[in-house]
Amino acid sequence: MAATGVTVVESAPLLVSRSVEVDAPAGELFALLADPRRHHELDGSGTVQATVSGPDRLSAGAKFSVGMKQFGLPYRITSEVTGFEDGTLLEWRHPAQHVWRWEFTALSAGTTRITETWDARSAKAVPATMFKLLSYGRKNATGIEATLTRLQQRYAH
Repeated sequence: MAATGVTVVESAPLLVSRSVEVDAPAGELFALLADPRRHHELDGSGTVQATVSGPDRLSAGAKFSVGMKQFGLPYRITSEVTGFEDGTLLEWRHPAQHVWRWEFTALSAGTTRITETWDARSAKAVPATMFKLLSYGRKNATGIEATLTRLQQRYAH
């Protein structure tokens, strides 16, 4: 399959979702994302660092902490897995109550549609206001598109 590009699923100030087809089995892709120590390999935003603490493989209710860097400032964020369906869904919630969700849909034995979503509609009031003022929807859309493009290129034949 030739690279088809990233598809816009949702685009709003507090909800951004994009999808892409990747030439790899859903289980293999899910395993990559279920290992929080590998998130920095895929991150297209440039904010996720390699320093992670937590389990080797995420599961329902698991907590993991990731070193981040944004606006030149390092910080650490601890997230909790709030959605988990082995092989098809992985979602974690940040302390501000916004979530990152990954959905894996097998299109064939060797092709998967991956959808990544940043959803801040349930974020606490102050962070939600800051997300809007700082255009995090647009910023996260760019990062998600870069991440999905990286995944697609990583498995291109």
